[in-house]
Amino acid sequence: MRSRSDRLLRLVRRPRVPAVIAALTLLVTLVAPGIAGAQQPAPGNDYTIATDITFAPFEFQDESGKLVGIDMDLLAAIAEDQGFTYLVNAVGFDAALQAVTSGQANGMIAGMSITDARKATFDFSDPYFESGVQMGVLESNDSITSYEDLRGKSVAVKNGTEGATYAESIKDQYGFTTKYFADSSSMFDEVRTGNSVAVFEDYPVLAYGIKQGNGFKTVTDKVPGASYGFAVAKGQNAQLLQEFNTGLANVKASGQYDEILDTYLNADASDDDNSILGLIKSTYPLLLEGLWLTIVLTVVSIAIALVLGAIFGLFRVSTNIVLRGIGTTYVDVFRGTPLLVQAFFIYFGIPAALDFQMSAFTAGIITLSLNAGAYMAEIVRGGILSVDKGQMEASRSLGISYLKSMQKVVMPQAVRTMIPSYINQFVITLKDTSILSVIGLAELTQTGRIIIARNFQSFNMWLIIGAMYFIIIMALTKLSNRLEKRINR
Repeated sequence: MRSRSDRLLRLVRRPRVPAVIAALTLLVTLVAPGIAGAQQPAPGNDYTIATDITFAPFEFQDESGKLVGIDMDLLAAIAEDQGFTYLVNAVGFDAALQAVTSGQANGMIAGMSITDARKATFDFSDPYFESGVQMGVLESNDSITSYEDLRGKSVAVKNGTEGATYAESIKDQYGFTTKYFADSSSMFDEVRTGNSVAVFEDYPVLAYGIKQGNGFKTVTDKVPGASYGFAVAKGQNAQLLQEFNTGLANVKASGQYDEILDTYLNADASDDDNSILGLIKSTYPLLLEGLWLTIVLTVVSIAIALVLGAIFGLFRVSTNIVLRGIGTTYVDVFRGTPLLVQAFFIYFGIPAALDFQMSAFTAGIITLSLNAGAYMAEIVRGGILSVDKGQMEASRSLGISYLKSMQKVVMPQAVRTMIPSYINQFVITLKDTSILSVIGLAELTQTGRIIIARNFQSFNMWLIIGAMYFIIIMALTKLSNRLEKRINR
């Protein structure tokens, strides 16, 4: 019968852990140049312009994935007239506001109403569109015909819009409550589910959606609203603002401005096939692009998180009080704060504080890696603690150093315990990529939102996207389970 010392010496001779670490190091080395390159701004662009992504007819993606709409066409016409180039960063309305104030973007065009409150933070161009507000309800709803019918009920509004401002101004008078949403498609879905009875929306957006068959109707006259303007941070980018104003005047004088408005405000209804099969056929290129970005974000982040988890997990069980304190602080910070807050802080907060720019891809990788790394560290700590203390004691009694004992004796046994948790964290990180849509990454979930903003087919699109997530996660789980069985043989 083999003694415990014999078994320990056999474990010491196994090179599994160094091989794993070497493989992870190689992977990180290979992807690091791509991550670093992603931080560099695209060459040849004078300005970065932030915008919303689901605010048709002002900005939305067409069937080919191109960002179009009144704002996009107007910006292109002004840029051509003034001879500057630009890069559009479609991140959503709330994130666009932060992108401009943090210096991640030079300007913003997103159907943004010019208000006194915003003038304290932004400098605005001359108005380029005179807006107004209307209330919309489902076509099948005959009980809501005026503001008086809203008493005791809830209405849906979108963050930062003139519709939200107007709804807030009259809600006490008519006795209704408001619910806020980040994009127009979610706001319309809120009414479709029956949780709210109406939407307050800028009239061109509501009219465009109705014409495209979103199932709503207007029941009130248009109320005059604030004008839309192009915005830059207060006291910044004065040249860009001047170029926009000059170009806007020229585009209006040439008649091109009216042509742009007519293209979208008088657009015919879409006759696309919106069945599940029809949607798959028409949207699969965009969905595959979103899925690919989701997988890349997950794989790269998990590779980095494995290294971070191993380092800080070892810190957590170290006999050195300083290392143990560093490991504990890291884990507590990233497990104790929401991933959404981490994404905003890394993408908007740090660049603003240190005065530099960071790409959304880089910020997404850093966010997911640090977050998953904290959970990986706890997995490593739990795996190490699951190994009988006598293993370490026996190894040290043979004269083997602490680090060598940890590397050759404890870790190979702990890894077997960690594998199921590693697989689970991989799946969690894959799903967490959807949160990165808030900083403008068009992964699978964000791609779905973009498509829904164009065709208003929320049920069918979310069914398709849910099926894609299910298939990829089940495939990865099966693959991981096979790998686990092979390792445990």
